[in-house]
Amino acid sequence: MHKNASFITLLISLFSFLLIISSCAGGKKRTSYTIGFSQCVGSDLWRKNMFDEMKAELSLHPGVNFIYTDAENSSQKQISQVSKMISDGVDLLIISPNEARPLTAIVEEAYNKGIPVIVIDRKTSSSLYTAYVGADNYELGKMAGQYIGSTSKGPVNLLEIMGLPGSSPAIERDRGFNDGIKRFNNVHIQTKVYGDWLKENAEAQLLKIKNTLTGINTIFAHNDVMASGARNVFNNLNLPKTVKIIGVDASPGAGGGLQMVANKTLDASLVYPTGGKEAIVTAFKILNKEPFSRENILQSLVIDSANVQLMQMQWSKINGQQKDIEKQQALLAEQLQVYNSQQVILNIIVITLVLAIVFGGLAFYFLIENRKINKSLEAKNNEILEQRNQLIEVSAKAEVATEAKLNFFTNISHEFRTPLTLILLPLEDLIAQTKNASVQSNSLKLIHKNVIRLLRYVNQLIEYRKIEYDKLKIRATENNLIAFVKEIVEAFNDMAANKNIGLQFTSFTNSVVVWFDVNMLDKVIFNLLSNAFKFTKHNGSIKVSIKESDDYNEVFIQVEDNGIGMTEESVSHAFDMFYQADSYSYKGSGLGLALSKEFMSLHKGDLKVKSKKNQGTVFTVHLRLGDSHLLEDEKSIRKESIENVYEQEKIYTIAFEDSPEQQTALADSMIKEQSVLIIEDNTDLLTYLTTKFETQYEVFAASKGGDGFNLAFEKVPDIIISDVVLPGLSGTEITNKLKSDVRTSHIPIILLTAKGSLDQQIEGIHSMADLYITKPFNFEYLNASVKNLIRNRLILKEHFTSDISMAEKLPVSKSLDKKFLNDFAGIVEQNLSNDKFDVEDICKIIGISRIQLYRKVKALLGCNITDYILNRRLKKAKYLLNNENYTISEIAYMVGFSNPNYFSTVFKAKYDCTPSEFKKKNAAIS
Repeated sequence: MHKNASFITLLISLFSFLLIISSCAGGKKRTSYTIGFSQCVGSDLWRKNMFDEMKAELSLHPGVNFIYTDAENSSQKQISQVSKMISDGVDLLIISPNEARPLTAIVEEAYNKGIPVIVIDRKTSSSLYTAYVGADNYELGKMAGQYIGSTSKGPVNLLEIMGLPGSSPAIERDRGFNDGIKRFNNVHIQTKVYGDWLKENAEAQLLKIKNTLTGINTIFAHNDVMASGARNVFNNLNLPKTVKIIGVDASPGAGGGLQMVANKTLDASLVYPTGGKEAIVTAFKILNKEPFSRENILQSLVIDSANVQLMQMQWSKINGQQKDIEKQQALLAEQLQVYNSQQVILNIIVITLVLAIVFGGLAFYFLIENRKINKSLEAKNNEILEQRNQLIEVSAKAEVATEAKLNFFTNISHEFRTPLTLILLPLEDLIAQTKNASVQSNSLKLIHKNVIRLLRYVNQLIEYRKIEYDKLKIRATENNLIAFVKEIVEAFNDMAANKNIGLQFTSFTNSVVVWFDVNMLDKVIFNLLSNAFKFTKHNGSIKVSIKESDDYNEVFIQVEDNGIGMTEESVSHAFDMFYQADSYSYKGSGLGLALSKEFMSLHKGDLKVKSKKNQGTVFTVHLRLGDSHLLEDEKSIRKESIENVYEQEKIYTIAFEDSPEQQTALADSMIKEQSVLIIEDNTDLLTYLTTKFETQYEVFAASKGGDGFNLAFEKVPDIIISDVVLPGLSGTEITNKLKSDVRTSHIPIILLTAKGSLDQQIEGIHSMADLYITKPFNFEYLNASVKNLIRNRLILKEHFTSDISMAEKLPVSKSLDKKFLNDFAGIVEQNLSNDKFDVEDICKIIGISRIQLYRKVKALLGCNITDYILNRRLKKAKYLLNNENYTISEIAYMVGFSNPNYFSTVFKAKYDCTPSEFKKKNAAIS
C-alpha cells in the first residue's frame, strides 16, 4: 500500500513538474493583452462584417481583453472614447477614424505615449501610427474610373456621390476617380454631391438637384448604401432605368453590395476589404514583437454581372465554414468547461489513459478532418481548373470571332478596289472627252480627285491589315537609293511650282547601293512628301536630303518643311493608327504615317519625326547598309524596277490640284438681293457650293473657322452654311458666338457634318443652329432648306412691319432679337424731340457699326432707319394733335422738326392733310 502511494505520489510529482515546465516554456510569450478598438460608426453592414472578422480571429487568442466602442459617426465622441482607452492603459489601439484631420491629434498622443496604433480603413493627416490596414482608396477610385471609361460606349454624363467631407477615403477616392477617367474623352463629371456615407443623406442631396438628373447616365457612389439610395431616387423620379450605378464595398450578406449587384440594383461594386482579420493578425505580431508590415494594402476587384454569382457562391462557402468553426469552438469550450469542472487530482494512470484516448481520438479526428480538407481543396482546385478551361475556351471563341470580323473587313476592302477601278477608268475617258465643256469637265475632275483619294485609303487599309497578320513580306533588292529618291522628288516639281514652294534635293554622293523593297519605300517617300506639301503654305520650302551615318552603317533620308509643325502631344502620337491632331484632322485619314512606320520596321529600319509648332517638321527614314539584317526569304535576286511611279504620283498628288476657276461672269453681272456665307475647309466642296449658290445669292466663302466668323460680322449675310469640323473655330463654336451676339443673332445657320449620330445632331441643335444636315447630303435638299429659312425670315419681317408702331410689342422668337428691337425702339422714342438725332447716335448707344445696324434693322423690320424714325415722329405728332392742346409749332418742335413748315409738308405727304386740318377733323368728330 505504501509502495502504491509512493508510486502515485511520484507520478503526481512528475506530472506537476511537467505542468510547471510547460507553463514556464509558455510563459515566454504573453497571451493576456488589452486591445481597444474605436469604430467611427458600427451600424452599417460593412463595418459589422469588419467586427465579425475581428471576433473570429480573436477567438484564436483566448484570454485577450477586447474593448469595443462605437462613435456613431461623431468625431468628438470618438476623440473622447479614445482618450478614455489611453487613460485606461490599453496595450494596443485599433482605430477607424471618422474624419482625418480631427482625429489626428488623439492618434498622435497615443503613439507618442508608446501605445502601438493600428489605423484601419481610414488614415489620419499624420504619419505617426504603427501600422495601417486597408485598401488603397486612391487606387480604388482610379479602378472605378477606368472601369466606367472602358465599359462605356458613347458619351458618359457622370454624377459622383462622395462620402463625408474631410474623410480620407472620400478625398482619396475622388482624386483617384478623377485620375482614372482622364484618358477617356467621352467621360464627363456633370456634378458632385456629398452623401456623408449614408443612404438617406445621399437621397436628400439628389432630390435637391433632381432637375439636373435627366442628363445623367452613369453614377459613381463612394459606397453601396449611397448607390442604392441613388437607385431609389432615380426609380421614384421615373428616370431611365438604364442609368449605370457603381458602388464600393461589395459586402456579402443580406442587403450587402453583392446582393445588390446580383439583383441588379447596382450595375457593379468594387470590393473594399474590411481588413478586420488582418488588423488582429497585425496587432498580435506587434504585441509579440514579431516582424510586421507597416502598410498593409488590401487588394480589390470589380464585381459586376460577370462574376457576382461566383463571388456569392464563394462567400456562402466561406460563411458556412466560419459557422462550422464557431460550432467547433463552442464544442471545444464546452469540453474545456467539463474538463475544468472535474477533479484536480486524479489517478495518474487514469489521467494518462484518458489523455492517451483523448490524444488518440484527436489524432484520428484531425486525420479525418485533414482528409476532408484535402478533398475540399482538391474539389476547389478542380473547380478552378474547370473555370480556367472555360475562360480559355471563351477567349478562343472571341479570338475566332474577331478574326472573322477582320477577315470580312479585309475582304470587303479588297472588293472596293474593283468598283473603284471601274469608276475610275470610264471617268478618265469622260474627262478626256469633255475638255471643252468646262462645267461638266470640272465636275468630272472633282469626282476623279475624290475617287483617287478613296482608292488611296482602301490601299492603305489593305496593306496595314496584311502587316498586322504577317502576310506582307518585303522583297528587298539592291538599288541606287539616290536615283530612286530623286525620281520621286521630281514627280512633285509641278506641284511645287503651282504652290510656289521651293523644293530642293541634296545628297552626300551620286550613288549609294541599299537593300530595300522599292514598292514599299516609294509609298513611304510619297507619303512624307505629300504630308509636307499638305502642311506647307504657299511660298514655303521643302528640303529632301540623303546623308550617311558617322559609323557608315546607316543611311538617312530626311524630308524637312517649314510648315505649320506639330505640338509635343501630336509628335508623340504621330505614328498611331488613325490618330489625327485636332488642329488639322480635316487633312487626312490618320493612316499614312502609321503604315509608313510599319514599312520601315519590316526593313529593320526606322521612321522618326521632330517638329515644333509653327516652325516646321523633319521626318527621317533610317535604312541599314548591307544585307546582314535581312532574312534570306526577304531578299530577291531579281532586279525590280520602281513600280507605278506615275500611279503613286497620281494617288498622292491629286488632292493638291488647284480647283478650276468657275465661270461666274453671268452670275456676277446679276444683282442678288440675299447673301450666303459658306464656311468649309474642303476646297472642292467649298468651290462646288459656291458655284451652285452664286447664281441665286451673293456668296461669301471662307475655309477657316476664324475667317468665317469675321466675315459674318463684316458682311452680315442673310444665311450661313458651315461645316462642324474646321481649322480654328469649330462650326458649333461659331454658331454659339454668332447667336449670342446682338449683331448677328438673327442670321439663320445651317451646320454640315459627317458626324451623323443622334447625340451629335442633338449637340448641333443645342448650339442654337437652325438646321443640322449630315454628309453626304442632297444639294436640292440643302438649297430648299436655305430658301425656306430665308422665306421664314421674310415672313417674320412682314409680321414685324405690318404696323411699324407695334413692332416693339410683337413676340420675337429669339431673346436677343427681342431685346435689340426693344432697345432700338426705346432709344428712338427717347430722342424724338432731338432734331439733331441721327443714325450715328444710335450706333454709339447700341455699340455696333453703321452697316451692321442698317442690315440688322432691315432684316428684322424691313425698312431703313430714317424711315422708321420719321414714322415714329409722325405717329407721336398724331397722338399730340388728338390728345393735347399744343400749337402746331410746339408739336413740331416736340417731335424733332426744327421747321414747322417742313413738319406740315411731311405730315401732309403722309396723311393727305395738314396738321391743322387733321386737328379740326378730329375735334369735329369728338
